[in-house]
Amino acid sequence: MQIQDLPYSNPGVPDARSGPRLLWWLWRNQLGGQLKALAWGLLHFVSVSAMPFCVGLAVQAVIDRSGTRLALAGGLLALCGTGTAVGDTFLHRTAVTNWITAAARVQQLLARKAAQLGSALTRRVAAGEVVAVSTGDVERIGWFVEGVSRFTAAALTVLVVCVGLAVYQPALGLVVAVGLPVVALAVLPLLPRATRRADVQRAKAGRATELASDTVAGLRVLRGIGGEELFLDRYRRASQEVRHAAVRSARMWSLISAIQVLLPGLLLVAVVWHGVGLARQGRITVGELVTVYSAVMILNYPLRHFEEIAMAYSFSRPAAKRAAGVLSLERSTSADGSRGAEVPGGDLYDPGTGLLAASGRLTAVVCGDPDAAGRLAERLGGHPTEPGPSVLLGGVALDELPLDSARTAVLVQDKDPVLLSGSLRDLLDVPASGAVAAADALAAAQCEDVLDALVQGSLETADPMDARITERGRSLSGGQRQRLALARSLVTDPEVLVLDEPTSAVDSHTEARIADGLRRLRAGRTTVVFTSSPLLLDRADRVALVHEGSVAAVGAHRELLDTEPRYRAVVTRETDDEAAVAGAEADLAGDSALLAALENLEEIEESA
Repeated sequence: MQIQDLPYSNPGVPDARSGPRLLWWLWRNQLGGQLKALAWGLLHFVSVSAMPFCVGLAVQAVIDRSGTRLALAGGLLALCGTGTAVGDTFLHRTAVTNWITAAARVQQLLARKAAQLGSALTRRVAAGEVVAVSTGDVERIGWFVEGVSRFTAAALTVLVVCVGLAVYQPALGLVVAVGLPVVALAVLPLLPRATRRADVQRAKAGRATELASDTVAGLRVLRGIGGEELFLDRYRRASQEVRHAAVRSARMWSLISAIQVLLPGLLLVAVVWHGVGLARQGRITVGELVTVYSAVMILNYPLRHFEEIAMAYSFSRPAAKRAAGVLSLERSTSADGSRGAEVPGGDLYDPGTGLLAASGRLTAVVCGDPDAAGRLAERLGGHPTEPGPSVLLGGVALDELPLDSARTAVLVQDKDPVLLSGSLRDLLDVPASGAVAAADALAAAQCEDVLDALVQGSLETADPMDARITERGRSLSGGQRQRLALARSLVTDPEVLVLDEPTSAVDSHTEARIADGLRRLRAGRTTVVFTSSPLLLDRADRVALVHEGSVAAVGAHRELLDTEPRYRAVVTRETDDEAAVAGAEADLAGDSALLAALENLEEIEESA
């Protein structure tokens, strides 16, 4: 797999049972790239490590005044230099390719999982955690996956050099062969502590990121209540905790790096001291001493990869664990379905609550619990957060349809829709039936002032369709964002449109016009609106009251206001005390009327 071939046509089915299993699965799926990196790494490291033998041969040739051997040493050095350059170039190229493709595979898997779960994802995993996994964690995972091949090449090179030194000069080679494992493994006792400190740092960084994202998302509200300084202090404290944790983690890694410098230096001193003694005794030549000395120095280079792979694993293991936690989440229903791809039509019926939305009609749903209303809206769209009976569309269970077909048939707009950055034209460029023009949808959603605001905020264009929308539409008011999201849903023109509080942030005059536009544009289409607004309820063909998980009453808005106290309490926001006072006043009025009637009757009797 090459970088230019990304994205993957099919990233595969990951082994998300644990973090290490996910890393192993990624490595196996990059076996070709890993073998290439291993081959280039061996060429590079072996070429670098062979240079001391060439230098030793050249030194001994000069001492022995052998021009032939000196020329041979020069040729071998040139060959090693070429191998080093070629191996390093293609090793870096292959390693970067492995890194990027591994990270891209994980990102595609996370994107696919987010698309499958929909809004249920953030109900089960914090939004900050999802952001951390899809940004920094994928890079750490890619770092370890690509580092495995380089570490393997370095380890094999160290083994080959140790064996070569033992054969070339046993007296010094045995010292190196015994000392190198000690140097390589000396830092292992420190790795668990370094890993724990790194985990603490990442956990604190994740909490700080989540706090920052929540603060930015609610900045407009915070400014309204004067809470910026409070949340700024909270983020400042969280940021300082991250800094302290990072310093503690860096101290441990600096200690590991210092040991990686100190121990090879001590080994080098021991080799030189012992080698000088052997040379003075005439047991080894000067060229052999130079060869062993140079080999020990050169081995510091591949030994560095032992520290790097340890660091990479300590960072990637918790990252892979978090990624596996997200990838292991499953829908309560299968995304494949048991039926063929079709878009059924007809009445929308929820067996769990008994809610029936007649085909081609505007049905309003009143629910006193906003969270319960949100869960019911998701279930109507085929995105249940918990197991239960499937919603039926025209008698066909949505759970039996492929996920794409179910989402084509029923579109759900939640109460907090997100606007992505880009132009208005891009925002409205969504899969649609083509029956509703963008201009008609914007007009029905009463977006005239929104278009004017976009043009005023964009200096380079006079066409509102080309005006830029900032990230999450933060340059717009809450009501403006809500109306643009409604226009986007209307352009889609699904068979069934489910809207959860689509006008909660607009004024009553605009809301009345939106209600008329929605009814006009969705004529002949099934529309379900979760709302408690009398303006929307009065324009609905049918109103259903959902109380304690089931439909408690059905009828027209005015009829339910007169006959259903629970409905009246939700729609008019009437409290129990207010209801009691109203009842008492009604009783008092009734008693007064009765007393007046009795007095009139007594007057009539006296007159008679």
